Amino acid sequence: MSTVLILGAGSDMAVAIARKYAREKYNVQLAARKLEYLVPLQQDLQIRYGITATVHAFDALDTASHAAFYASLPVKPDQVICVFGYLGNQETAQDDWEEAQRIIATNYTGAVSILNIVANDYAARKSGTIVGISSVAGVRGRQSNYMYGSAKAGFTAYLAGLRNRLYHDGVHVLSVQPGFVATRMTEHLALPPLLTATPEQVANAVFSAAAAKKNVIYVKWFWRYIMLLIRNIPEGMFKKMKM
Repeated sequence: MSTVLILGAGSDMAVAIARKYAREKYNVQLAARKLEYLVPLQQDLQIRYGITATVHAFDALDTASHAAFYASLPVKPDQVICVFGYLGNQETAQDDWEEAQRIIATNYTGAVSILNIVANDYAARKSGTIVGISSVAGVRGRQSNYMYGSAKAGFTAYLAGLRNRLYHDGVHVLSVQPGFVATRMTEHLALPPLLTATPEQVANAVFSAAAAKKNVIYVKWFWRYIMLLIRNIPEGMFKKMKM
């Protein structure tokens, strides 16, 4: 039975992904800072799906601990899915470096730190799949969330480079652009229903795309064309828009 490691397993998307992989008979390793929140999910996955689920303490911001965390896993996973992220507050981050730093560190530095370790292991083993949950916010900086968007832009570029590097070792890297997703992180936002995916839709898209070895996916297909349009707005016009 294959094993999947889910980094940031406490989020709504991560829970849906864990349930999808367990339903497909993967053993599941749940990693996050607060283990007490993971234990009920761990028990439910084992009882409901008859798989082995384990919980592991992981802090994306504590990069010094990442090598020891990965070395401590009882079984090296066949797939790693990096789900954690932090939307933060754009206006606060403009004046408060700690908030800006947390956004950057969670969405970019922390992800790169742990995935570098996983990538080196997979390259040596000549197998494995890495999935990174990025964001359409990284396609073009907008005034409403450019701190978060710039970190996700870096993460998207990192995943593309990692895919290019690891292809030659037989390792697959999948970049996921979910678009709007109805989660606790976005519950304060007025998201348009037509453009908004559920965590379960993200989970199904991730599983199918990883199995098909796709490179980049948009969970709702029209996001690809929305972002293509936004990307091609002339800068002289774009800077005057309220976005």
